[in-house]
Amino acid sequence: MSFILREAKRRDLPSILELAETFSFINLPADERILSEKIERSFKSFRGESKQPEDSEYFFVAEDVEKKKIVGTSLILAKHGTEDFPHTYFDVRKKERHSKELGIGFIHQTLKLKYDSDGPTEIGGLIVSDHYRGRPEKLGKQLSLIRFLYMAMHRDRFEKRILCELTPPLSPDGRSEFWEALGRKFTGLPYAEADYLSLQNKEFIKNLFPEEDIYTCILDPKGRYVIGRVGLSTMPAKHLLEQIGFKYLNQIDPFDGGPHYGAALDEITLVKKAKTFEVLDRESALFDTMALVALDHTDGFRGCLTYFALKDKKVILPESTKTLLDLKAGDVIWLTPISEGAL
Repeated sequence: MSFILREAKRRDLPSILELAETFSFINLPADERILSEKIERSFKSFRGESKQPEDSEYFFVAEDVEKKKIVGTSLILAKHGTEDFPHTYFDVRKKERHSKELGIGFIHQTLKLKYDSDGPTEIGGLIVSDHYRGRPEKLGKQLSLIRFLYMAMHRDRFEKRILCELTPPLSPDGRSEFWEALGRKFTGLPYAEADYLSLQNKEFIKNLFPEEDIYTCILDPKGRYVIGRVGLSTMPAKHLLEQIGFKYLNQIDPFDGGPHYGAALDEITLVKKAKTFEVLDRESALFDTMALVALDHTDGFRGCLTYFALKDKKVILPESTKTLLDLKAGDVIWLTPISEGAL
């Protein structure tokens, strides 16, 4: 079975909508109008037509080539946080309090609301169809990693800081214990409504949330427990990010308490190892090394996971890979090695 990683096309909308309806991601809602707008914005972004970084959004899909079906997605938001629409988060800190008279002291965890008006690039929107999870191809990891190869190909389009907001433990019905313990008390809004509203206007966060330090000891145990934690289904994504250079930033989402992980673009291993190679017209070789390969094709960005070999500083690819990506001898591709252990 063959899978290609490529940019989303207009014709993919029905399949993407079907995928989004099985999940509850705020940056990939099951809304045909919003998804259509995302695909249009992505089309312009891949062609360098967006006027500002904050207008650029790159929408990737994994396609089962044999079934001609979209089975997964991922996103890059080129800039998350501007003067008009800042990136909002809680800074997680520790504060010591002592009483000399009583001879006792405490180290408290506190939360401080922060705003970033010159925000980082953000990755998100990672979805894989239930029917394609647990497969040996590891499509979720492919969709996650292809974004970093694309960043290496077009570094000037992205910020020097890369952010990923990881999903915390949620109840089966999507309830956030952190929001119930904190945010709802200051806004009166249910979690899903507040999270959705924040995509369009963050005024209510600034005006209703407290500006002072919030001592987490005043929250109920369920609300405290999820601060900075990731849900079980998100653990693989966390481990993958850590393997390529991401670290916990001691920051959390102000709605669900999920942790923010980040890395400098130039320090991400996949970006550091990415290089260009000319394709060599030779089929027979010992293909014993794995890589993500990609190019900006005339029909749009496309890539895949494949084995390869090198000869005379040129790359030899299996004939099936050249067919999948529509490559011929002399074409130039980007390549970043992937250890099988990373998958």
